[in-house]
This record gives sequence, structure tokens and C-alpha cells, in this order.
Amino acid sequence: MLLNQPATPGDASPAADDVVIDTTTRTFMKDVVEESRKRPVLVDFWAPWCGPCKTLTPVIEKVVRAAKGKVRLAKMNTDEHPAVAQQLGIQSLPTVYAFVNGQPVDGFTGAQPESQVQALVDRLAGGAAAGPDLKELLESGEAALAEGDAAGAIEVFAHVLGEEPSNVKAIAGIARAQLAAGSLEQAKATLATVPESAAGDAAVAAARAAIELEEAAASLGDVGELQAKVAANPLDHQARFDLALALNAHGKREEAIDELLAIVRKDRAWNDDGARKQLVQFFEAWGPTDEFTLLGRRRLSSILFA
Repeated sequence: MLLNQPATPGDASPAADDVVIDTTTRTFMKDVVEESRKRPVLVDFWAPWCGPCKTLTPVIEKVVRAAKGKVRLAKMNTDEHPAVAQQLGIQSLPTVYAFVNGQPVDGFTGAQPESQVQALVDRLAGGAAAGPDLKELLESGEAALAEGDAAGAIEVFAHVLGEEPSNVKAIAGIARAQLAAGSLEQAKATLATVPESAAGDAAVAAARAAIELEEAAASLGDVGELQAKVAANPLDHQARFDLALALNAHGKREEAIDELLAIVRKDRAWNDDGARKQLVQFFEAWGPTDEFTLLGRRRLSSILFA
């Protein structure tokens, strides 16, 4: 695949230094994957037409340079070099991925304030400091949600909104908690209160994707019946695809990943690359730092870039 093509002397990135560089499809393996085995590498996927990119990129450059070489920033113009972004399933810009030891381990989508960029770089450089109270509350709400305590998560997110009524991460968190509690319509109503200007926020996108997945899964059959169909005909990709959706709806994320990756291995072009696209929606719903998002991206990358 593209990322395994060796860099040639004529492909050198037009880098001004070793900390902030521009990378290309052909030099991505050297600039990012190989370099990330020595130090963390942030990859900023951007395009000239992307307004938020113009705001975010200088912020990332400032924060990375302040880390004094502990982290590298590799900028990739997706208009000129679309292949890597397409293969990683990137659907909106700007998107930033953090690579460590050759694998994507963290990241975010959309323009973020300097404090969030700083927190990411601090984590990568091993020097993260304690964040503000609201950030800790949001993390507490996410932890409660991850543990299955939907009511507790709603209480925490509601407290955040009491302090900051426009906090879209808290609104999205409540929507996801309501969805986890089985209140689909309530979750949709909550998410609808997010202002249009914040519709691209990563937390909002995750809640929206989770709601869409729940709606899609509602029309599927029993998991056991779908498993029987797949066992009877392993090449029935539609049954396997439906099984993945049903498994995800039952919280079996790794099993859902396995079923979709089985389709990607057998027939990447099936249903217009539908299995890979569904994985990308899973990742969006679960969030960029979720353990199964990271697991799924690693497994997908090992197939695409083998």
C-alpha cells in the first residue's frame, strides 16, 4: 500500500526544521510512523480551503515548539496528498492524530482552544498538569458513562451546565447518557439544543453518530439469528455487516470490529467501501481516545497499509 513505499531523495518534505515539518504520502512512513518510535508525532490533516485549519495550525505549531523537541508536528495538505487521510477514514478537517510507536493513540477533530492542544501535547510529552475543575468534571462524567452509570453521568454533566450553560461537551454527554439509559427520543431532543455553530464539535459528532447507530440497530434482527446467517454463509457480507451493528448496540465493540474487518479483508470494495466507512462511524461515536477506537484503528491500519 501507499504508506509502505520508501521515500526517495526527491520526495523530501519542505521542512523548515525538525520539529515542525510538512509531510507527503510518500514520506509519511519516515516522517511520522518511523519517527514516532523515537518521539510522539502529531499529524495535522488540513486543506487550504479549511477556515478552522488556518486558526488551529498556528496554535499547534506554537505549543509543539514550546515543547522543545519532545514532540514533532507533521502537517499534511489533504488536497495535495489525500491518500493517507482517506485510508485512515478522516471525514472532516481539521483532524489531528497523535502517533506513538508507529500507531495512532490520541487525537481530535475540529478547531480546539490552545488549552486543549496544550493538554494533548503535555500528555504526549509526559508532563500533563492538573486541568481546570470543569475539565475534571467532564472527565468524571465520561468515566461514569463508561462504567454504565448513566444516571450518575447525567448528574455530573448537568452540574457542568450549571456552571457553564453553553458547554457543548456537557450537552453531548447528557445526550449520550440518555441514549445509554434507553431514552433515544430524549437524547435526540437534548442534542438538538446544541447551537449550529458547535455542530462540528467532536463530542457533538460522537453523540450524533451514537444516535444514528442506535436507530440503525433498532431495525435489525436478533444477534443469534444474524450469527447463524453468517455461519451458514460466511460470504454473506450484508448479514455480517448487520451483525456488527447489532453487536455494537449490545456493547460488544471488539466483536463488532472483528466482523467489519472480516469484510474489509475479503472484499474492500463491497457496498462502496461500506465496512470501512461503518468502522469510521463507530470510531466517531466511541470517541478518538476510546480503547476500542484505538484498537480498531490499529487493526484497520494493519490491513490497509500491509
